[in-house]
Amino acid sequence: MDVDRGASAPLSHALPIPDPSGFSDPSGRVGRGPVGRVPPPRAPGRGLFFGCAVRPMEPEDLHFVVTEHRAHFPDGFFARLGPRYLAAYTRTYLTSPHARAYIAEADGLPVGFLVGVTDPAAHRQHLVRTHGRRLALHACASLTVRPRLALHFLRTRLGRYARKLLPARRDPAQQPTPVAPRPGATAVLAHVAILGRVRSLGLGSALIRRFTDEAATAGCARVSLVTAAGPDGAGRYYERLGWQHAGETRTPEGRALLTYEYDLSPQPRRGTAQ
Repeated sequence: MDVDRGASAPLSHALPIPDPSGFSDPSGRVGRGPVGRVPPPRAPGRGLFFGCAVRPMEPEDLHFVVTEHRAHFPDGFFARLGPRYLAAYTRTYLTSPHARAYIAEADGLPVGFLVGVTDPAAHRQHLVRTHGRRLALHACASLTVRPRLALHFLRTRLGRYARKLLPARRDPAQQPTPVAPRPGATAVLAHVAILGRVRSLGLGSALIRRFTDEAATAGCARVSLVTAAGPDGAGRYYERLGWQHAGETRTPEGRALLTYEYDLSPQPRRGTAQ
């Protein structure tokens, strides 16, 4: 699970529009892009259109990812810390063995992304050990020039962060060596976003399927995410993909969120009893 769950989940307008694919730009307008009105033919056996692909995220993609993250999730606390902090934080997904990060492409250009973790506790440990000092410096520099955000941080997050992060740093010598995700762990889909102009090409569902497939391969029992409650959320989209509503929660700012889960356990085969 990310350190700031409330800010890192797929919120707002990432996947809310009730058209066949569920994608739009942050304004809610239906976008027109270079793909035209008639979508290109699908690639055989892949579920994607020709010219579309999903690949691992690279450091060169960070500018695109940070730009789109801030456009799709402007209310997230990490986004409000500014692009330098968000780039440093997103980079942790590229180095953690317990994280996954993908880029969706159309005609060779990035048009979407997904980041998530297959073992939240192990990923948090990696984040603190490997990137904790650098992230803290970036955060302090950002809060110094954003006094109102700094006050908001003190009121809503300082205690929660201290409880989560300080125990992991008390005695590094006793911390276990990072291992593969624990069997039965709950993976967390943190962020997913697609540009409006490439809606209906199946890239959003392809990103999600890639993550759930790798989470299952890693031994996870389920995948969890949160999305905004109400018409701004993406609950109906996830329900169409087979996700189940699993509860409600709120961010430190009081925004209502819905939790969804996707079961990765093997389903028993139906057949004639012997």
